Amino acid sequence: MRRIKVVSESTDLVPILRAFDSDVKRDVFQRLIDGWLTAAAIEKEFGKPGLEALALFEKTKLVETRWEAVDGKTEKAYHSYYTAFHINTSASVQEIAEILSVAAMAEEKFDGIDGELANMVPPEGFSARAIAEKFNMPLIRLKSLLKRSSRLEFKGHLVKKLE
Repeated sequence: MRRIKVVSESTDLVPILRAFDSDVKRDVFQRLIDGWLTAAAIEKEFGKPGLEALALFEKTKLVETRWEAVDGKTEKAYHSYYTAFHINTSASVQEIAEILSVAAMAEEKFDGIDGELANMVPPEGFSARAIAEKFNMPLIRLKSLLKRSSRLEFKGHLVKKLE
């Protein structure tokens, strides 16, 4: 069955661009299109980078899961949820510049910003607008950072820690 991910929110480009920015991520995703794989099978074939790619795919909802019996025990298996993307969005040049700069940001720089944001967000969440003002950044940049983060997410008007 062919499933198409429709992208209409411009900040949703960040996780898509990050999902295919390395050979390992691209190869893991291709293997998940071909069939169901457990985390152990991905780790055996691709190592730790494969597991990191899988975590990104799961966070961005690019994979579906089911439980499978493997060697007498039950393990979570993964499969690509989408086989195509339909991108239909518009944004100003300034917004696209913010989105692409976050998607292309060096991992070390991003980790520093992500860590700083995570440290200021309490368990109940924090106002996205207040965070953007505190860091003197446009809200579109904050949303893009949150789309890339594996620690934080945007819920309503709040920034919350992922559970």
